[in-house]
Amino acid sequence: MRRGITDTVKHLLIINVIMFAGTYLIGNSELFYQWFALFFPKNELFQPWQVLTHMFMHGNLMHILFNMFALWMFGTAVEQIFGARKFLIFYLLSGLGAAVIQIGFLYYQFNSGLSELISSGIPEAEILNVLGEGKYDTRWVNILGSGFQSFISSYNSTMVGASGAIFGVLVAFGMLFPESKLMLIFLPIPIKAKYFIPAIIALDLFSALSGESIFSPSNTAYMAHVGGALTGFLLMYFWKKNETDKYRWN
Repeated sequence: MRRGITDTVKHLLIINVIMFAGTYLIGNSELFYQWFALFFPKNELFQPWQVLTHMFMHGNLMHILFNMFALWMFGTAVEQIFGARKFLIFYLLSGLGAAVIQIGFLYYQFNSGLSELISSGIPEAEILNVLGEGKYDTRWVNILGSGFQSFISSYNSTMVGASGAIFGVLVAFGMLFPESKLMLIFLPIPIKAKYFIPAIIALDLFSALSGESIFSPSNTAYMAHVGGALTGFLLMYFWKKNETDKYRWN
């Protein structure tokens, strides 16, 4: 393998940096997020292109630095095996898979609450109108109980970042280089990729289902990480199973 950064990874890094800079250079970062972050489909701010553009948006400097470091570190090695075209397709499909899983999870939370409110006699149109105004009816708290917060947060959720796509790349790296040793910055113990990467995914799944954050901020889209990893695994499984394809597309 050649050393240094590969072409597709380099171009992805450049696009992410341009989008991050644009968020602040246009003078209205809120408007930029409204255009390109991924909103819940029931939200009036949702647009179809956000399913793609959110992958190139980031919330703050640490967010983009961490993701771009991971993209460079793992993506370069994977692209050297896949080739540029296949790596780009893999990356984008992993990101899209992450978005689909995350939105599906949000729909589950939202529809559970919506069904309860409708069953209590509140029309769906009224509920959506109130949510669209950025408000809520105080009756909802008593009706939904502990599910109130997840109902509201699902509707108001936004997703930004390359993490879903990168989790797909992480899975590919783990399957291609299972004996490589990795370690967390705050836990400097080398662990083989075939153990390290599944453990990180399992922790994210736990956080998504329990609501308890372990390593990441509480507003992290954990199911997007899981979705990107699952999509990456399925792509790797079917590509590997097809012996005529192997891994690389030239």
